[in-house]
Amino acid sequence: MTAGVGSARWVNPRADPPGIRRLLGWGAAAGMTMVLGVGLTGCANGAALGLVRQACHHVDLSLALYRASEQTSDPARAAADRTRAQEELQTASPLAAEAAGQAPQWQALMGTLAENSRLPESALVDALQQQCAVAQAGASPGTTLPVTTLPAPPGGAPGG
Repeated sequence: MTAGVGSARWVNPRADPPGIRRLLGWGAAAGMTMVLGVGLTGCANGAALGLVRQACHHVDLSLALYRASEQTSDPARAAADRTRAQEELQTASPLAAEAAGQAPQWQALMGTLAENSRLPESALVDALQQQCAVAQAGASPGTTLPVTTLPAPPGGAPGG
């Protein structure tokens, strides 16, 4: 062995014990995977919050139309406002479903909007207001949504 010729491994066999470089490579790869995973999760949650805010904009329009339908004395105008209110909730539903797919904490809003075809809007008002209040206040998707319970369907419980 000549000093200065060859690799450090040749001169000093203990300079790179077998497997150390491989372990360091795997550790770096695992670390990068974790960093990318956390980063992408943050992007998905941010996108979900944006979708929820869009859905809640439609919910707010729907609730305003619903209230207007209750205030007017013109039956034709009231019916038109209720129809438009239903359309706004139907527009909000796929946005909430997409958000719930990206961040599961928005599933309550999606579920409440899904009940729109089964329950009158009057039964959904409180739940929709509570669930959208979180998004409108700028809460992060990690915020726990209020627990809301939907009333029984008209005519009582199924099978009874």
